[in-house]
Amino acid sequence: MRKSPWVLFVFIIIGGLLGGILGEILHVIAPQGTIQNIFSTHFMPGLSPPLTIDLVLMKLTLGFSIKVNIISVLGMFVGVYFYKHV
Repeated sequence: MRKSPWVLFVFIIIGGLLGGILGEILHVIAPQGTIQNIFSTHFMPGLSPPLTIDLVLMKLTLGFSIKVNIISVLGMFVGVYFYKHV
């Protein structure tokens, strides 16, 4: 049976979302110290500030931002693993 690349994309997105949620929960629950610093470390790739195109008749603003932490990356790898083994 051949698997679609769209299914892989969905698995990666779901794994990243669940990992991001788990990372935020662990950041709140973890005591102050090294563990909380690890879970609070994130980076946000994207367009900052958003791209704005003024066409006199209308103004278009385009932008995106993704908040990625260690657990969300781990969740993406778990999503790929489930994709390959399911």
